[in-house]
Amino acid sequence: MTGRNGNLVTGAVLVGLVVLAAVVSFLWTPHDPLRVDAAVRLVGPTGDHLLGTDRFGRDIVSQLMVGARTTLYVGVVAVGVAAVIGTPLGVLAGMSSRWLGELVMRVNDLVLAFPALLLAILFGAVFGADTLTAMLAIGIATIPSFARIARSGTLRVMSTEYVLAARSAGRSRWYIAWRHVLPNISGLIIVQSSVSFAIAVLAEAALSFLGFGTRPPTPSWGRMLQESQELLAVEPRLALVPGIAIAVAVLGFNLLGDGLRDRFDPRLREVRR
Repeated sequence: MTGRNGNLVTGAVLVGLVVLAAVVSFLWTPHDPLRVDAAVRLVGPTGDHLLGTDRFGRDIVSQLMVGARTTLYVGVVAVGVAAVIGTPLGVLAGMSSRWLGELVMRVNDLVLAFPALLLAILFGAVFGADTLTAMLAIGIATIPSFARIARSGTLRVMSTEYVLAARSAGRSRWYIAWRHVLPNISGLIIVQSSVSFAIAVLAEAALSFLGFGTRPPTPSWGRMLQESQELLAVEPRLALVPGIAIAVAVLGFNLLGDGLRDRFDPRLREVRR
């Protein structure tokens, strides 16, 4: 297995584990993730509780599984918002006149100046902290990345001979964008989506840790970390488990994006042969 395929396969496996946990949580969990049971609080790993329980007596495995659902939900919506808005903006900037393209990209740079966490905190202060607010903030903060990637790919496609031929034949800009530009930059958008998903996972965890993300009692990996900090010295397991889950998800999406980039970019394929 080559390094390129290794990254792709490893990333797909790690992401698949997260997706599997989220899907299974809709049908089954070892225990009710919201059930508080003082009789079994801070119990270590046992046959009934594979990873033990937290300070409220809730089963950690069940919380991890439902937390995976929350993580994927935030990532899908945030990346979807960024891709749906950022990709057309990038294509518009790459196909329009110079002044319009520069205007779009300068506004894009202005949005890029606001980090996702800062934007989410501002949104939370104005509209209230919840999952929807976090998703929209992360999505808006990620729009510039998609716009820049889409514009770069569009400029490369617009300089090709088949696009010049289409323009000589009198094809409209809409036709060229739909028939030639979007199919040829789809690989770039897919790769950017995978990388942005990893960023969204980290951002959601950070926001939940700070209290600006998913509200309790809905399980969230970031809030599991926040709730464990007071017991870090005596029960490091409570922080280690969600921390590893976040690391696995981020690593999986990054490796998947790296593998997809190598597969979709013909220049990298030639270099690695």
